[in-house]
Amino acid sequence: MHATKVTVFEKDIYGYDGDLLIFWAAGNEDGTVQCDSRVADLLQPLTVCKDFSAKENDTVVLYPETVKGGEKFSAKRILVVGFGVKKENLEEYHLREIMRSAGGAVSKVCEKLKVSDALVCVDGLDFCLDRARMVECFTEGLLLGDYRFTKYKKPDSDKPVYGGLKKLSYSVAEKRGKVRKGAKRGADVAFAVHSARDMANEPGNGWTAAHFAAHAEQLAKQYKLKCRILDKARMKRLGMGGMLAVNQGSAEPPKLVILEYTPEKHEQTVMLVGKGLTFDSGGISLKPAEGMKDMKYDMCGGAAVLAAMQAIAEDRPSVRVVALIPATDNMTGSSALKPGDVIRHYNGITSEIVSTDAEGRLILADAIAYGIKEFKPDCVVDVATLTGAVIIGLGHHHTGILGNNDQLVEQLITAGRNCGEPLWRLPLTKEYSKQIESQVADIKNTGGRPGGTITAAAYIEKFVGETAWAHLDIAGTAWDFTEKTYIPKGPSGIMVRTLVEFVQARG
Repeated sequence: MHATKVTVFEKDIYGYDGDLLIFWAAGNEDGTVQCDSRVADLLQPLTVCKDFSAKENDTVVLYPETVKGGEKFSAKRILVVGFGVKKENLEEYHLREIMRSAGGAVSKVCEKLKVSDALVCVDGLDFCLDRARMVECFTEGLLLGDYRFTKYKKPDSDKPVYGGLKKLSYSVAEKRGKVRKGAKRGADVAFAVHSARDMANEPGNGWTAAHFAAHAEQLAKQYKLKCRILDKARMKRLGMGGMLAVNQGSAEPPKLVILEYTPEKHEQTVMLVGKGLTFDSGGISLKPAEGMKDMKYDMCGGAAVLAAMQAIAEDRPSVRVVALIPATDNMTGSSALKPGDVIRHYNGITSEIVSTDAEGRLILADAIAYGIKEFKPDCVVDVATLTGAVIIGLGHHHTGILGNNDQLVEQLITAGRNCGEPLWRLPLTKEYSKQIESQVADIKNTGGRPGGTITAAAYIEKFVGETAWAHLDIAGTAWDFTEKTYIPKGPSGIMVRTLVEFVQARG
């Protein structure tokens, strides 16, 4: 993906001669429309005829020839986008989502018109949200919507693919510094989501554990982070039985990718752990052929965590953040893990393998236990496409969240709400832990079909000790997420923005 240049326009908008000049509009209860006075005359015939009422995501393209007050627009086109009826009692998270959604709607117009340069006029509309926040969310939505993955497509000269928006500018009369900062923050997190989507869109033979490691090393070099890669030999010495067991049937060696952001002064450490299962065949407990191609997405948790580190490194919060991505695939080779096998995890806990398709919890367990011992974090958040059961329970609209600390869980729920990535908490009581008791080992890796999402979390809980911990099951939202203007078909890049928002709130 390209990286759109985002900036603040310092000149008079009438002199802007780029592809698209964008204005914001909102509706009134009486059916009239609020908008910038500089475009009101051009919009007036449409509002009179009720061809435009500024409903959410409504857009209209104008081709101005009208001179107003001695000034004439030089832009090739003018676009007005609606935010819906202005209501004073809307929560901030709702207002943020309106802005993101409007940005996504504009991205579709940009694609249709092959726009490469756009200028957004920030003044002229009061929408109950701080200007910098409006710009941040609008930028986020527009750039998230301006995403496509064409790496493996042969170029077609008869139907050239739109290359995306190259430059996005904002015109604002005052507080330009804050608006510039808001635009940058929105762009940084959107580009991070692009990165997560790119990783997920890669096929299983195009994104392996080695690719995870190489990408982390590149981020470390670019942002001056600390990167460590634990290889298979090191895992054997450390006794990471879960990682090694899942990797047994694979020709590709596993990697435990560790990336650290450490500010000069910090009072707390957040640990993020993302499941990096680059392809999941199910192992000996083979998955059905139908839909197996989508199992290249089983690394979306790892992609989210690694991409979040990119945005965190750009934002430079005052909290230390350590990311761990246990990466491997799960294959059916002659040495593959078998149902009935017993493994020993990093912290000494033994586990009876009931299903080799319940592999994500095995690699997460080793990574979490190792990370807690090594980095002593104040809290741990793991992200994983862990269970099909979460889709049965929550569909594709909410990410499941479980944890051992109410405050941490609520902080993540709030962050998700602010980002338009809703989470729903499931219970995690001792009764569920009984379902994973084993007669031959300390625990077993599945507790049966009932409460499958919860018993998977109960397995991971055995490895966190007293550390505050939350588990995010994104199996239902990592792809086929709720249809939105800024969410493409395929991988959504879910939880990148939520993790960044969560870290920002703590530091």
